[in-house]
Amino acid sequence: MVCSALGVGVSSYYERRKRQRLIGAKRRILRARVKRLFDKSRQSAGTRTLVDMLRDEGITMGRFKVGRLMKEQGLMSKQPGKHAYKNVQVERPDIPNLLDRQFNVEKPNQVWCGDITYIWAGSAWHYAAVVIDLHTRRVIGWSMSHRPDAELAARALDMAYELRGKPEGVMFHSDQGSQYAARKFRQRLWRYKMTQSMSRRGNCWDNSPMERVFRSLKSEWMPSTGYSSINEAKRDVGYYLMNYYNWERPHQFNDGLPPAKAEKLAKKVSGFY
Repeated sequence: MVCSALGVGVSSYYERRKRQRLIGAKRRILRARVKRLFDKSRQSAGTRTLVDMLRDEGITMGRFKVGRLMKEQGLMSKQPGKHAYKNVQVERPDIPNLLDRQFNVEKPNQVWCGDITYIWAGSAWHYAAVVIDLHTRRVIGWSMSHRPDAELAARALDMAYELRGKPEGVMFHSDQGSQYAARKFRQRLWRYKMTQSMSRRGNCWDNSPMERVFRSLKSEWMPSTGYSSINEAKRDVGYYLMNYYNWERPHQFNDGLPPAKAEKLAKKVSGFY
């Protein structure tokens, strides 16, 4: 009677009701996908990151729609605030800054960067050394220890050297930390036929790709209270660096592709290595 009074066909009415139910079900599925990826990132992914993660799963969606789906579920990403950095120009005369912020590298195994950060685990500070390949910012080596010494940095370099097939002619860049200036570490570089480059003293921008890795690790992944034990820290940090960061977390430098997938694509397109 209502359809007749309004001049609407009965079949059209039921078709519209069916379509609304389908749209509602589809939106619930999309919300669930967004929530799953958001939780996988430990509540750190914003709209840009989620767009890239969804695209990697074959779902094309814009930032504003992702933002609406997040808002409907009360999801808000955690992002670090700005930090005031020093800017000085003092180089080591024996190890100059050969890289000079030329962070765009055409091929893998041309320039590696390394650095050390501190991690609270088991009621004490522990230290992690990480090595990345600047080509796609892929993590290729890491190590953890209770001492921030040259042995820690050397173990991370050893891992990278083995995993990358023992390449020659690599430039290794780091800050002016005592670990990287130590005889033991420099002898390891000499054995691997690598050229050493160092940032200017106190200038973090000279090694900003490494600072970005540690910023992501600490602001997006690590618990704010640290880890209960060193074994838990090693498992969690190792999973983040070698799995989540390399294979799942979108990276703006790679146009939204995770570093390992971007490297795989470069290998397919250009035949590197």
